[in-house]
Amino acid sequence: MQHELYMMPPIRILVISPNWIGDAVMAQPLLNLLQDQQPEAVIEVLASPWVAPVWRAMPQVALVIEAPFRHGALQLRERRAFARSLRERAYTAAYVLPNTLKFALIPWLAGIPRRVGYRGEMRYGLINVMHRDDAPVARPMVPFYAALAQSPSLPARPRSALPRPTLQVRPAEISQTLAETDLVDDGALIVFAPGAEFGPAKRWPARHFAALALQIRAAHPAARLVLLGSAKDREVGEEIVAQADFVNNLAGVTSLTQAIALIARADAVVSNDSGLLHIASALNRPVVALYGSTDAQHAPPFSDQAAALSLPMDCAPCRQRICPLGHHRCMEDLLPAMVWQSLQTMLCIKSG
Repeated sequence: MQHELYMMPPIRILVISPNWIGDAVMAQPLLNLLQDQQPEAVIEVLASPWVAPVWRAMPQVALVIEAPFRHGALQLRERRAFARSLRERAYTAAYVLPNTLKFALIPWLAGIPRRVGYRGEMRYGLINVMHRDDAPVARPMVPFYAALAQSPSLPARPRSALPRPTLQVRPAEISQTLAETDLVDDGALIVFAPGAEFGPAKRWPARHFAALALQIRAAHPAARLVLLGSAKDREVGEEIVAQADFVNNLAGVTSLTQAIALIARADAVVSNDSGLLHIASALNRPVVALYGSTDAQHAPPFSDQAAALSLPMDCAPCRQRICPLGHHRCMEDLLPAMVWQSLQTMLCIKSG
């Protein structure tokens, strides 16, 4: 008599992504902790389309489901229908990383029994494992998300006790992207990320990027310089190219998937505090990170070779989108020579 082998259904965990690229990167250590706790669990991620490529670069993620909702819209009927489709996947737990009501509704409507997240906006009942972050100083982002893997009653682990964010890109993806963007895979590749979605207060001036490009060209004539960013960054990229015409402006040309692959190939990255900075850090590329209105301690780079540059000013970090004093000295006075001092060390290590 033959007996059919009974297969237990997999334990599935749903992680609901934040809408910022950098936040998604800094949530990656949470996946390591969840996998350590339940090695047999299948981790799936619900993410907006513009953030989804980041999660696809995380080896712990079995499936990325793209959220079909408009940014900022409640779309209650659509969320209810979408939740019904998720119900079939029989998740045992959901980790709701955004603090909004909209995304907390989905696991509740999907009947997921354990729903973990921060208190956020009007989420009592929707979140049934409630964390709080009421300290007067905001917790750094990696410990903020990693704390969701433990009981709310336990103190958050310090950043030094947590794994650092890590992304992976296959060599074939890098080769394909180089071919698609007409870049030759030889010599040094240096990436500039001159944008910042949050606002202009986070942006190093275009003329400083151009001046740095000229310094790089003088010291490393064969190096290729590439600008990456979204379509919103195309204009600032053109300002840089107008002053340093050898720079290749790919802002708004590449997809995020392609940008991730090019950063994975880069010999060094110079970036404002932006999503691309945190991608470069998670790919362990040499990084020079530029901070003005934001705090380097809140979301630092984690690369083996990393320099977080900022100026000691009474008004910084102000955490404002636009300089409230109108002078933007936190970035204006961060001179190209200061950035070059850190960058040239990284390039010398590479060439050596």
